[in-house]
Amino acid sequence: MLNYKKIKNKPKIFRSLTGLTPAAFGQLVEPFKQAYAQTRDEADVQRKTPRQRRRGGGRKATLESIEDKLVFILFYFRLYPIQTVQGFLFDLSQAQANDWIHRLSPVLNTALGYEMQLPARKAADLEQVLAECPALEFIIDGTERPIQRPNEI
Repeated sequence: MLNYKKIKNKPKIFRSLTGLTPAAFGQLVEPFKQAYAQTRDEADVQRKTPRQRRRGGGRKATLESIEDKLVFILFYFRLYPIQTVQGFLFDLSQAQANDWIHRLSPVLNTALGYEMQLPARKAADLEQVLAECPALEFIIDGTERPIQRPNEI
């Protein structure tokens, strides 16, 4: 099973699997932890029925530590394996891998927002960059290929 403990002392492997150095990963852990706690608190507020047990009761998750959760989601976004493979590597079923991917993606997005590391996604930002740097040129690399389609009679 792939987890943080197995890869934390192997910097090359760590970077290959997560896209981050161990030092950069360490800086992201705290904002990720805060974002995860905030997400869980929001989920508790939105519950329709009161909680029967304290948080943490019940079966222990395979992704126990916050570091394991962060490695899981960074691994997914770095390599984009199919969910069956992702689940196999982290000792989860495909359904559990899907659930964790959808649960942790917004958490990672929020954590990166805390760190101001999200890429700009607005067209106005691109227009501003182009206005400030008129010498910038963009090339779209694409090749047209004919596609054979059935002829309709």
